[in-house]
Amino acid sequence: MYRYFGVMLDCSRNAVLNLESAKKLIDSLQKMGYNALELYAEDMYEVKDEPYFGYLRGRYSGRELKELDAYAAARGVELIPCIQTLAHFTNPVKLPRFRKLTDANDILLIDEEETYEFLDRLFCSLAENFSSRLVNIGMDEAHMVGLGKYLDRHGYCDRFEILNRHLKRVADIAEKYGFRPHMWSDMFFRLAAGGEYYTEGVHVPAEVREKVPQNVALTYWDYYHTQESVYDGMIAAHQEFGRELWFAGGAWSWQGFAPRTRFTYASMKPAMRSIRKHGVENVMITMWGDNGAECPPFSLLQALYAIRRYADGEFDEKKIRAEFQALFGLSAEDLDLLELPNVVSQDECEGANPAKSLLYADPFLGLYDGAAERAQIPYGAYAENLAAAKARAGEYAYLFETQEKLCRLMEKKALLGVNTRRAYRSGKKEELRAVIVEYAEAEKRTDEFFAAFAAQWSRVNKQFGFEVQCARLGGVKQRLAYCRGRLLSYLNGETDRLEELEEELLPFDADNPDCLHNNVYRLIVSTSEL
Repeated sequence: MYRYFGVMLDCSRNAVLNLESAKKLIDSLQKMGYNALELYAEDMYEVKDEPYFGYLRGRYSGRELKELDAYAAARGVELIPCIQTLAHFTNPVKLPRFRKLTDANDILLIDEEETYEFLDRLFCSLAENFSSRLVNIGMDEAHMVGLGKYLDRHGYCDRFEILNRHLKRVADIAEKYGFRPHMWSDMFFRLAAGGEYYTEGVHVPAEVREKVPQNVALTYWDYYHTQESVYDGMIAAHQEFGRELWFAGGAWSWQGFAPRTRFTYASMKPAMRSIRKHGVENVMITMWGDNGAECPPFSLLQALYAIRRYADGEFDEKKIRAEFQALFGLSAEDLDLLELPNVVSQDECEGANPAKSLLYADPFLGLYDGAAERAQIPYGAYAENLAAAKARAGEYAYLFETQEKLCRLMEKKALLGVNTRRAYRSGKKEELRAVIVEYAEAEKRTDEFFAAFAAQWSRVNKQFGFEVQCARLGGVKQRLAYCRGRLLSYLNGETDRLEELEEELLPFDADNPDCLHNNVYRLIVSTSEL
């Protein structure tokens, strides 16, 4: 039924699988019935005459790509490049070399010959290092296209026309190197529906649909919905283009350190029912790594297997789990426990990301204190469950070790700000002394979590990108030590007040006061400039 059924692996948000792990993932995918692996590589591949492309980021060399390509092909898995040709040049534009190529934010400057010379070099590299002649050319989420430097040079232009003109140039370059591109479809829908993608009853105008180059297929991406009817409507709208269609679902690996497994099941089961109903032949399950790629893909092996079986029309969960255990010698129920750091309530499976929010929440500023106090997440019990599963996990024990140590840290840190403010305002020295002890224990557990997380990263990924985790987690420990010192100073009478603890707290999100789903480090750690 399926021509391609694969996984798209994010290599661009700091974590780049080392060759051993990449080969292990290919083996696992082949075992589960997948026949494709897309490497999402914004700037993570070597390009001749572009030394700053992926510089100091762990990019795959041409030699490494050829080795992975041959390894995958020998196992019946096609290695497909998944790149960007318009937006999402987030990290390259940090370097002066690429700033002159940008329109606004991380979007390339359309209608400039230097832009297309640059894109030609990208395709030349792909042609040399991949045997596949499929390519995902990106083109998604270019919300400000034509509204930056382009606007200054050309004035306001019809953004459909700009997008289509650029797409035609990219498609021509792809064709020059023998590639058949597919692209994320959202920009056509957003421009037709005032910025929205998932809009009921939306139809991209016929005159726009007709301008999509014949050699470009569209990819409808959706990881968010639990109603089959939403997928049905969006697939029908895509089929109006009369082009080859790809569907991209999601195995939720991009919400901090832990997977969101239950929501993966809840969203991908109706999605697979819909693609079967509509005869979609090309499917990719994305594994993004937003804001640091803390969660390794192996945390969701059981979810990937379940999705593949849903796509075959098998929905008997008991049977699927028995099959998975027979294949991997590992309990799917145990792997599901890796989600625990992000579980606020057993009855709720979407939206929450408390472990990252509360890990980086400042204990003196209290941005999430109200939500944390109301949630009362049982991190101690979670840690015990993970420790028990770790003993049964064999080669995957390292995954459970990391999540266990995270939960043991959160057992002390999640309510540390609440307890600090309460003790300070009580005026009771014994309460302050008890809180100071909690700070010291939290510092110790931060070290223990860091050691487990570093071991996991080193096992799975190249070393590049971990410097960010060192800065973030080192900041957590340093801030704990600094706050502990200030509490001691206050307790000893050396400081007469702690001004942060005098502030009356507001919820982080006034419209959603129980919000614990922030996944962006700089938005969690402080309201000040970072």
